[in-house]
Amino acid sequence: MFGIGATQFLGDLGGNDQIGTDYSLKDLDWPSTSIGGMIGYRFRFHPYWATTTSLNIGMVRGNDAFTNEIIRESRNLHFRSMIFELQQRIEIIVLANEKFGNRFSLGSHRKKRGSHNEQVYLFTGAGVSYFNPKAQLNGEWVALRPLSTEGQGLDGGPSEVLGVTATIPFGIGARMGLGRMWRIGIEATYVKTFSDYIDDVSTSYYDQAILASEIGPDAAFLSNPATQNVNWFATGQQRGDKENDAYFYLNLTIARNVTYKDYAKSRSINKWKGRYKF
Repeated sequence: MFGIGATQFLGDLGGNDQIGTDYSLKDLDWPSTSIGGMIGYRFRFHPYWATTTSLNIGMVRGNDAFTNEIIRESRNLHFRSMIFELQQRIEIIVLANEKFGNRFSLGSHRKKRGSHNEQVYLFTGAGVSYFNPKAQLNGEWVALRPLSTEGQGLDGGPSEVLGVTATIPFGIGARMGLGRMWRIGIEATYVKTFSDYIDDVSTSYYDQAILASEIGPDAAFLSNPATQNVNWFATGQQRGDKENDAYFYLNLTIARNVTYKDYAKSRSINKWKGRYKF
């Protein structure tokens, strides 16, 4: 199975023109839409159940310049990060219209049923994701984690941050058959993470003078690039909201069936037998 589509970050940076909407789809930030894709293997082990193993790769972005909410806009932070996520999920098929056959039988004008394979399904699961937030400085994208922009690992600051987090995907999908062996579909996935540092923003502002002396001037600048209402962003003031980040993607999928089964036929035959055929 292959997929390609759009990604959206749902976290501290950018977003809608009001506070309190991050981590929900209300906070979609259209200018920060980016691209992603996936490759995976789906195994349908029951007429109503399947499991999929997939590798998802995409870019996520956030930029305070894309919102008119005054605090975020004045804060003036931004980031981008590639996401590499290995995911295992379980699917339940909630609607299915599956019929396979030829339109006409050989040597006969008798009409037979056509081929149909439409499904709507829900899914969830678990995964692990790698991220590496960067910000642009002097025309170059600079990795933020080594800069400890919130004093990570320094005196009085939070602990150092790993670039790996567990994830939980939730989603809905639909697919239809292109003959017996090929499927085309669309999937919408909301991914909850267990890290608040995908965008490198979580807690409070750290002393820029200490950052400059311990890490360097780039760390001091990227920790607080505000150019308006700068008194709102002094040392110790809130920089993020300590809620874990999330992201969303919408993929167009194409799959080839390598273990073909006529599940509609299996259901009808085994209904008489009082059991399912797998």
